[in-house]
Amino acid sequence: MWKSVAANAMSLLIVGFIAFAGLIAWGQRQYTEQGPLATATYFEVPRGASLAAVSEDLAEAGIIDNATIFRLGARYTERAGALRFGNYEIPAEVSMDEIMEILTTGAATTARYTATYVIRGGAGGGEMRLREREPGSGEMIELASFDPGAEPPEAYAELVEAETPIVFRVVVPEGLTVWQIVEGLRGAEFLVDDVEDLPAEGTLAPDTYDVARGTTIGELLEEMADAQTGILLSAWSGRAEDLPYDTVEAALVMASLIEKETGIAGERREIAGVFVNRLEAGMRLQTDPTIIYGETEGRGFLGRGIRQSELANADNPWNTYQIDGLPPTPIANPGRDAIEAAVNPAETDNLFFVADGSGGHAFAATLEEHNRNVAVWRALEAERAAGED
Repeated sequence: MWKSVAANAMSLLIVGFIAFAGLIAWGQRQYTEQGPLATATYFEVPRGASLAAVSEDLAEAGIIDNATIFRLGARYTERAGALRFGNYEIPAEVSMDEIMEILTTGAATTARYTATYVIRGGAGGGEMRLREREPGSGEMIELASFDPGAEPPEAYAELVEAETPIVFRVVVPEGLTVWQIVEGLRGAEFLVDDVEDLPAEGTLAPDTYDVARGTTIGELLEEMADAQTGILLSAWSGRAEDLPYDTVEAALVMASLIEKETGIAGERREIAGVFVNRLEAGMRLQTDPTIIYGETEGRGFLGRGIRQSELANADNPWNTYQIDGLPPTPIANPGRDAIEAAVNPAETDNLFFVADGSGGHAFAATLEEHNRNVAVWRALEAERAAGED
C-alpha cells in the first residue's frame, strides 16, 4: 500500500513539475513573442513610477496582453528597478522583452509634442506652433498655430492642463535688437519674466533654443550670450589680416551692419567688403539701418521711410551719414554668418550697393555705375507704386 501511495505521490510531483515547467515556458513565450500593438504609439513613464503601475498602464493602453507576465519577466531579467522616466515611442507588435529594453536603456526619449515659439519682433510679438510627431513615421503634424497673446487653442490648452510632456523651443531670428528679443520672449507664457535690465546690444546669438516650462528669461538670455561670445571669439581667432578694426567689439558692430543690410547669405561677405573699402578710403558708411536704430533706440520698427531731416540729424550718434567710421554700438544681434563675414570680408573693388528689386543688391565700384543702378531701382519702385494704384 505504502509503495502505491509513494508511487502516486511521485507521479503527481512529476506532473506538477511538468505543469510548472510548462507554465514557465508559456510565460517566457508570452514575454518574448510578438505583442498585440497594431500600430506604433507613444508611452510615458512618469517620474518615480513603479513597475506595477507601468505594467498596468501598458496593459490598459493595449501595448501588452498581461501585466503580471510583464512584471515577472522584468524581475526574471533583473530589470525591475531599472525603469527610466520619459516619453518613449513604442513600435508596433513589439514584445514585452523589447518594451522593457526600450524603457530601461536610458536612450534619449522621443518628444511626441513640440511647441515652437518664433519671435517676430515688437512687444509680445511671436507665433506659437504646436506639432505632434506621428509614431512610426516620425512625421511632424501641425496641430495648431496661434498668437501667444490670444486664447490658446483647445489642443494646446488640454495638453498643458494634463501636464503632458512638451518640448518647448524658442526661435530667435537674426537681426533683431535686444529689446525686440526680450519683448518677444515676454510673450511666451511658458517662460518666467525676471528681466530688469537689458543685455548689451548685439550680445545675443540668434538660434533655436530648447527650454523647459518655467525657465526664466534671464536664464535663456545668459545661454544666448554665452553662445554669442563663443561664436565671436572663434570667428575672431580666424580673422583676415589688416582689417580696419582691431577689436572683437568693433567686429561685432560691423557684423550687425551686415546683418541689417542683407538677408541673403551669398551677399554678406560682399557687403562686408564694401564697408571695409569705405573705411579704408575714409568714406562714411552711409547705411540706412543705423539711422533707424538711432531714431528708435532699437525699440520696435520705424514703420515708414527715412526722412531727409533724419539723414541730416547729427545728434544721432549711430547716423553713419554724419559720423566717421563705425557707430558706437551694434544695431542688432547678428548671426554666425554675418560675424564670419565681418572678420573675413570679400576682396572687392566695390564701394556702393543699392537694392535691385529682387531682394538682393546691385554692387558698383564707381559712383557713375552706382547712379545707374539707383536709377534702375527708382524706376522699379515707381512701376510698383503705379501698379498698386
